[in-house]
Amino acid sequence: MVCLGNICRSPLAEGIMQHKITKYGLDAMVESAGFEPFHTGDAPDERAIEVAGKHGIDISGQRARLFNIGDFDRFDRIFVMDHNNYRDVMGKTRNDNDRRKVDYILNELKPGGNVPVPDPYYGRMNDFEKVYELLDQATEKLVLKLRKQS
Repeated sequence: MVCLGNICRSPLAEGIMQHKITKYGLDAMVESAGFEPFHTGDAPDERAIEVAGKHGIDISGQRARLFNIGDFDRFDRIFVMDHNNYRDVMGKTRNDNDRRKVDYILNELKPGGNVPVPDPYYGRMNDFEKVYELLDQATEKLVLKLRKQS
């Protein structure tokens, strides 16, 4: 799960997905990363932590890290939150195999729509809640696909 700073959207996506992986007993792993080094090592935004907590998910232990080329080797899929993230990740791809792994997370809801997850950073709590709802729906679709593959 990739966004810009790895403190809002992608930590929420990681936390929600990890919660569902555990809930359904799936053999999968998830991590999040970003492209902005300013937040490296920081915990998620307090509002993201609060929204996740309201839904029984603790993301407070996560720490922001930078996306790196090795992520293409470690993960089968790389989900981005918006157009800039897509451009940044695609700019690090080495080959067609890497490129096939990259997609917008909301394409799980609207295939091919390339709809971005809105960045709630400069918004209010209700913006974080809306992002949570979108990511919850998208990860639910993803989990259903994974369960069928198991």
